Amino acid sequence: MEIRLRPELAELIKQDVKRGSYQTVDEFVERAVSMLHEQEVWLAQNRAEIETEIGEGYAAAQRGELIDADAVRSRLAELKRVPSDKPQRG
Repeated sequence: MEIRLRPELAELIKQDVKRGSYQTVDEFVERAVSMLHEQEVWLAQNRAEIETEIGEGYAAAQRGELIDADAVRSRLAELKRVPSDKPQRG
């Protein structure tokens, strides 16, 4: 299989390999594809729940039931500290 990448993406891969995180470009690409696949599987398995929660949040916001921004930041920081079985995005 031959894959063509934009030059800026190829450079990012080279930087990661050079940094020592991966031994080869192939190793980097294999890991990247595996991680993306895991995220896509998780999303497919949880799509209905996510859509339900988004709908509930939107309805609550429409009713004026909003959460203070500082409380949200605090909760997000807490979630980052606790290990999760969900793939991390970013």
